[in-house]
Amino acid sequence: MAVETPVPTRERPAPSGIVAVLAMCGIGVALMQTLIVPILPRLPILVNATPENTSWAVTATLLAGAVVTPISGRLGDMFGKRRMLLASLGMMVLGSAVCALSNTLVPLVIGRTLQGAAVGAIPLGIAILRDELPPKRVPGAMATISATMGVGGAIGLPLAALVAQLTDWHMLFVASLVLGAVGIAAVLKFVPESPRRNPGRFDFLGAALLSVALVLLLLPVTKGNSWGWTDPVTLGMLGGSLVVFLGWGWYELRLDRPLVDLRLSARRPVLMTNLASIALGFAMYANVLAFPQLLMAPPETGYGLGQSMVAAGMALAPSGLVMMALSPVSARITTTFGPRVTLACGVIFVGIGYFTAYLLHRELWHIVVASMVIGAGVGLAYAAMPALIMSAVPLHESAAANSLNTLMRSIGTSTAAAVIGVVLAAMTVQIGDAVVPALSGFRTTFLVATIASAVALVLTALIPPPPPRLRKAGTATDV
Repeated sequence: MAVETPVPTRERPAPSGIVAVLAMCGIGVALMQTLIVPILPRLPILVNATPENTSWAVTATLLAGAVVTPISGRLGDMFGKRRMLLASLGMMVLGSAVCALSNTLVPLVIGRTLQGAAVGAIPLGIAILRDELPPKRVPGAMATISATMGVGGAIGLPLAALVAQLTDWHMLFVASLVLGAVGIAAVLKFVPESPRRNPGRFDFLGAALLSVALVLLLLPVTKGNSWGWTDPVTLGMLGGSLVVFLGWGWYELRLDRPLVDLRLSARRPVLMTNLASIALGFAMYANVLAFPQLLMAPPETGYGLGQSMVAAGMALAPSGLVMMALSPVSARITTTFGPRVTLACGVIFVGIGYFTAYLLHRELWHIVVASMVIGAGVGLAYAAMPALIMSAVPLHESAAANSLNTLMRSIGTSTAAAVIGVVLAAMTVQIGDAVVPALSGFRTTFLVATIASAVALVLTALIPPPPPRLRKAGTATDV
């Protein structure tokens, strides 16, 4: 049985200050996911590499985030969540500096890897809220921090496109460096160290096995379209991931202090929430992949809206603002009816948004409205998932459990990238020298995302309500 070890803490700052700082850090870390998107078409020329090789600047960020997030969560529970939050922001600053100084592909990929490793800051921030805030403030604060995952991506695209268009592309990384440095200074001043610890030896072998399994899974998933899904390397890595995952699970179940408590993760509330997170992550990412391409498709196709990258980003930015605006609503629903109802409402909104896009997609306002409805759903759902997780796990497991939930969403988004990439690549039309996705490809994408939302809703219905004493989000006691 793990024992919570209190650590000395200084006088706690106001809860509003803690929430504001953690929200700023969350937005900064989330920006890393879309920071490089505007320059991807020009990146082969900028770093003198092939398009296939430059795609590693995106793949490396994804893999690093998936591998590091569960590890940083466990280390946060063991050695201090604030300490690991600072380490995550430090990796963001270091990675940004490396990218800002790079003119070739290898240092750029190294820097992007370090930036991806900072993703663990978001679940760490959510876990800090549970430790530091009064119980009545937790649902609203959790909704705010959770919304930053969508807000950062939504506003990051137009801002990054604007910076890349007006200045040298290196300024993108200078800006992220400054943002990370400001985040570190703010955390040092306003965020106290978490008072609870889960001491013990770190599970190095479990971390290594999980890292290998995730790389073997996510690398072929993200590269399958270019490698070929029947290529022996793709199939071999996918098969290898299954073998390593099984071996890792066997090993973890035999440890007193595993990297991931699989028995705890197998509890129905945690398991169903994580499975719903995969389905929702899949549905959410269809928005990121399909809407910008539809907005920028040539008008000659008969359905393309001919927008520039900056204009397309601006059209999708309101969805991020909706996510943040709905934070108080999410908190009210969670406090009144419980986080399961909040998650169900969010999933329903996501499904309605995609079905709207399936029916209406000929005008700019059609896409803007659909993306805002989806943004509303993502904001509600993202706020509910950590609340569900933390109402079902002990306090000393909160960072690790939240990090695992974030990993589940990453697996969903990675799978969406693979599936939707295949759909859009298989259904194309040629306009002059350009080959763009056909309208049937976009509509199929929206339909698949609607189905994924329905799956998430079914999984949400299978989440049992918490016991009466744990009705309020974030008030689970040690068990």
